[in-house]
Amino acid sequence: MKAVAFSTPGGPDVLELMELPTPYAGPGEVRVRVRAAGVQPYDLAIREGWTPPEIATGFPRIPGNEFAGVVDQVGEGVTGVSLGANVLGFTQLTAYAEYAVVPADQITAKPASMPWEVAGGFPASVMTPHIALEEMGVGAGDTVLIHAAAGGVGSVAVQLARAWGATVVGTASEANHDYLRSIGALPVTYGEGLVERVRAVAPDGVDAALDGAGGDALTASLELVKDPHRIITLVEHERAADLGVRTTPRKRSAARLAEVARLYEEGRLRVHVRATFPLSRAADAHRLVATGHGRGKTVLIVD
Repeated sequence: MKAVAFSTPGGPDVLELMELPTPYAGPGEVRVRVRAAGVQPYDLAIREGWTPPEIATGFPRIPGNEFAGVVDQVGEGVTGVSLGANVLGFTQLTAYAEYAVVPADQITAKPASMPWEVAGGFPASVMTPHIALEEMGVGAGDTVLIHAAAGGVGSVAVQLARAWGATVVGTASEANHDYLRSIGALPVTYGEGLVERVRAVAPDGVDAALDGAGGDALTASLELVKDPHRIITLVEHERAADLGVRTTPRKRSAARLAEVARLYEEGRLRVHVRATFPLSRAADAHRLVATGHGRGKTVLIVD
């Protein structure tokens, strides 16, 4: 099969389109013919050399932790999954490829109304904020600060928090303020004076913060939120423990993904695709994601 992989960690140029052995579904697994795969900051960290503790070492290594496609093989013991089913799925690696093999409990049905380019970037973008907001106990009456609010994860976090009854303040560049207003957030700009700008639009204070930017944004969150337990950072994993803030626990599940997919199907959740690239241009997709502050998702289309 064709897959994008790397043999040595490094910059985007280490990504190569390779011919690699086609995987086969084992017991309890399904194989999916991938149609689209999202590009996450997580994938950039993998490419740069970070290896999650639960991942086996070895090269070449195929990035990609979210995908959408068509089930084309069902392993022994799997029930409730049909050949030809259109699905959304998640994994840790291996999604930048023509085929991905995952446990059967890591897929759920793709809504018929969801385009493939949206579907490929849907699973991680919706489960990460869903888990984070749930962990922080966000609900009616809360004011939540979301950094990088116009991005793929941030924009979903805005909409979920609003759906759960919270007021949302979102940080973003000026060019994305109208977009944030359209999905229900009070926009503020990054940079010096951020704390004062947030207090101006949220005079009663901030109850929780989701940090998708790191750096000064996380520092500002600590000044604005009384309880650091209600701050989750998606990017500053090494600083989190020292600062007393949290990271997102690993609670992804097909049931959670299906729940948020229903919101999309009901028209209660919008997902913006910033750009699509063919699989062969994965390096360009990584460069775009690395620029930060972009609106929506970047997705690879797998022919």
